[in-house]
Formats: sequence, C-alpha cells, structure tokens
Amino acid sequence: MFNFFKKKTDVPTTTSYLPLKVREVVKETADTVTIYFEQPEPYLDYQPGQFLTVVLEMDGKEQRRSYSLCTSPFVDPFPGISVKRVPNGLFSNYLNDKVFPGKTLNVLRPLGNFTTTFHSKNCRHFFMIAGGSGITPIMGLIKSVLVNEPSSRVTLIYCSRSEEEIIFSSQLHLLELANPDRLNIIHNLSKPSATWTGLQGRLDSELLTQLFTQAENEPRYEEEYFVCGPEGLMQTAQQVLEQLGVDQNRIHSESFFSAAAQQAHEDAMAGITSGLLSRDVTIQLEGEVHLVTVEPGKTILEAGLAAGLNMPYSCQSGLCTACRGRLSAGEVKMDEDAGLSEKELAAGYVLCCVSRPLSDGIDVTIE
Repeated sequence: MFNFFKKKTDVPTTTSYLPLKVREVVKETADTVTIYFEQPEPYLDYQPGQFLTVVLEMDGKEQRRSYSLCTSPFVDPFPGISVKRVPNGLFSNYLNDKVFPGKTLNVLRPLGNFTTTFHSKNCRHFFMIAGGSGITPIMGLIKSVLVNEPSSRVTLIYCSRSEEEIIFSSQLHLLELANPDRLNIIHNLSKPSATWTGLQGRLDSELLTQLFTQAENEPRYEEEYFVCGPEGLMQTAQQVLEQLGVDQNRIHSESFFSAAAQQAHEDAMAGITSGLLSRDVTIQLEGEVHLVTVEPGKTILEAGLAAGLNMPYSCQSGLCTACRGRLSAGEVKMDEDAGLSEKELAAGYVLCCVSRPLSDGIDVTIE
C-alpha cells in the first residue's frame, strides 16, 4: 500500500550519477572519437552492445544523450563509447572537441537490450549488419563472440560512406587477420574512391537475401541477427528476414533515431496536438504515488519532470527503454514503440518519453 499522494509537488531530484574519468581519447575518423574511461571502483558492470547516458549541463539545463559502448567487458580493460559528430549537435561537438584525458564525465548506469548471453558450447553464426556509427555497439559484440564462443562465427556487413569514414577500420582488420575462419567482414561503400574494389552503392535486399538464405541453410549453426544503422538499412534487413520467415526472437535491432518520435515532437512544438486533452495521470515512482497533469502536446515524462519527479530517462525518443513503465489503467498513444519487445507490449509496458494520454484514469508504475 502506498502512503503518499502528491500533485505537482516540487520533489528534489536525487538521480545518482556515476562519475567516470577519461583515460584516453582516440580519433577514429575525421568526425568520430572513442572516449575510454578509467575503471571506477567497483568495476563498471555492463554487457556488450549496451549504452551509457552522458549527463551535461548546458545553458543552465541538464541534458542527456545516449552513446553505445564500443568495448567488450570480456576483452577490453577500459570501457569506451564512440561519438560521431552530428551537424549542430551540442553533445557530439562537445564530446569531440572538449573532452580530454583526466576530465570527468557524469553518466548513468549502462542500459540496453541490444546484447546476448554467451557460452563456450554455443555454435552460432552471428550476422551483424551495421551502417555508419551503428558499428559502435556491434564492435563490442563481435569481440565478445570471438573470445567466448570458439565454435561460433561472425559475418559483418558494414556500410560506410568512404574508406576514410570506416570507423574502427584498423581494429576490424586486425580482428579478421586473427580469426580468418571465424570472422568475415564485408565492406560496402556509398561513395568510394576510384581504387575501391569492394561492394559499393546502396545495400539492397538481393545481397542480403542471398547471404541470409545461405546462412539459414547451414545445419551446423544457429543464426542470430544484429542490425544497427540508418532507418533505411534497418528496414531493408528486417523485410528480408521477415520474408525468409526468421523467428523474431533471433533478430535484434538498435536504432539511434526515430523519425516518428521526431515528427511528433515537431508537431507538439507547432501546437498540432491531434485533439489531445489535458489529462491527470497517476505515476507510481520509488514507493510514492504522484498525480500530474499532462497538457496537450506533452508526454508523460515531460509532465513528470516539470512536476519535479525523479523519473528515469535517457534518449527521449522511445528507443532506449530507460523510461519504461507498466500501464495498469487507461490508454496512451506512443509515438514510437521500437524499444519494446512484443512480450513487453503485451504485458502493458509503455515508454513514458513518447506516451501521450488518450483517456482519463491513467496509472503508470515506473519499475
């Protein structure tokens, strides 16, 4: 039984940040750096493929951005994130230009479901499809597979713009040399130099269908698919796998951008609320019950934060699941639900950062 009921009270935030000291900054390409951190005490507990949320104060306001870990806890002594510069991106520009060894960055605990468990007896064929900075979480996964599962193999299809923009180019080459029978890397460039002899142009469904069909007909291996990159690449891979009838449980995807969530945000900023009304929403958080009013054009997370609630969040795009809650009453509209599995959706989970009330009597429990 909860003993507290609060409406729009000013509750001090008590979010616990983990300060990580920068050990090394490595320039991977002209617009991408990898930031390696000293291990804290106790050691940072994370799984390959997960992400860290970096917290910075900018213009007097706390801002958060999520960046995938490119390292493997089974191989790399120091955890690291890779950051690709985004035009006019406050965070990406700051992390590319202003971070140096010895500087401390505040982060939230590692999160993310773009991972798997490993066992030495497994015999799997991992297909990793990456585009641009989508190689970041996949890099940690590849190293983890190679060191933990001697009977498994990896095929990486990596799409980049040019030779100079292949992130982790040297590391990938060395890994392939060290594991010639277990790691096969296929590079595909959209704007290669005149001397490039590999695949080029848009990665189409024909090549993926050929590769995936061949893999599915290998009785020795159990196939797993990990896809991370631009929306078009992810849609193509997903469509091919669906056409081949691949079980969704063997398909893992990670997106850095949601067009649907971005459009909904822009509509809200423009006052386009599609008939949404102000609704009172009950939020159960950290053993207390709070009642907040969610105005048209606002999400449950935005309303909770404005009321001073210490609600967890990271990407604010419906992708990372940091703000996940269980809906026990009422109805909401989610701008994006890609971060949730079919089982989570069936169990009533919603993502507060993209959830907008459609009814009265909404009750959300943040677990």
